[in-house]
Amino acid sequence: MSTPIFPAEQPGPRRRMLVIGGGIAGASVAYFASAAGWNVTVLDAGHTHEVAGPVSGSGRASDVPSALLNPVRGQSGQVDARDLKGLRLSWSLIRHLSGRGHQIPHEQSGVLRPLATDVARAKFERHLPADLPRRWLSPTELLSSGAAPAWPVRDWLAPGWPHLLFLPEGGWVSGPALVAALLAESGANIRRARALTWNAGHATLESGETLTAEVVVWCGGSVGAGWGGGSGQFGAGQFGGGLDAQTFTHRRGSLLLLERSPAPLPVSAGVYLAPHASADGSRGGVLGATFEAPSAQAHVGGLPLKSLHWLLSRAAALTGDLSPAVTGIWTGSRLSGESCGRQSGGWWALAGLGSKGFLLGPLLARQLVSDLEVGSARTGLSD
Repeated sequence: MSTPIFPAEQPGPRRRMLVIGGGIAGASVAYFASAAGWNVTVLDAGHTHEVAGPVSGSGRASDVPSALLNPVRGQSGQVDARDLKGLRLSWSLIRHLSGRGHQIPHEQSGVLRPLATDVARAKFERHLPADLPRRWLSPTELLSSGAAPAWPVRDWLAPGWPHLLFLPEGGWVSGPALVAALLAESGANIRRARALTWNAGHATLESGETLTAEVVVWCGGSVGAGWGGGSGQFGAGQFGGGLDAQTFTHRRGSLLLLERSPAPLPVSAGVYLAPHASADGSRGGVLGATFEAPSAQAHVGGLPLKSLHWLLSRAAALTGDLSPAVTGIWTGSRLSGESCGRQSGGWWALAGLGSKGFLLGPLLARQLVSDLEVGSARTGLSD
């Protein structure tokens, strides 16, 4: 795997790109576009990407304190080929940005996927791709993560999980830290502003100011999707040019921030447990899931009591250690209904990645920039 580098600046004027949205999709587009020679402005509506100190709040999915990088999702073991490419590209970016001095809390410690029945294991074995590294464990086996000593999985996993799928390429990353590093490394001009309308060559801000560019890329998430006047079905005439026949759905999820993680590596089965660390070095854990019903509009805010009950009951089924204290609550809303590429109105979009923002965001951003005829080879990053 080669190391991503910025090529030498090309002579002559740099083309202007306007990226609407400063989450993982927008930050990834800014990173690859800047590397390819674009002069990038990112409209980010007021988020500061502050990652030091305690985290507790609500908002966009890209600010999740501990995001899983895990290609195996759902109940069948089926894996999209893009997910493996995206996983490896995301880790390559994290290593590169860390090497350049950016503080990005992360661990490629592996991810553990418990399965409760022989039937479930057989289904996973049928569907898992041959090129996905994995090991099947039993609860009595020893497992080590990084420099930590090996320990029996049963020491912290609840009973009732006879089959354990260990995915050594998985892990976790601080969402806001990675987004902040991508934006900083891109050198993009960050504008704290909200775009209300846009088309192929300009965007009009809430203040009435108009910004122009050769290319406009909409990377809005769930929180910002309604700012252009639409919700649910986005069609021609909305967003200043129309997002081509795309239906988006919104889904809220929540994390409990813990004083420590009950598990030494990420464990995912309906809910997930994972370590968490801030840029200031403080460590803890998270318990979270995206479990609210999909809706046509974003809903952010507090954690409903019935959802808290569900989250805790699933946690009790996953681990026998419920002693860590809760230090905060984070809720976010994600947008699903993938759109990547040029729209009929002439502007571009990268949005609707759902739970795969950190898995696919960089990969699809690189492809989008390549499709803008700047050439993916010039980014200096290979799979």
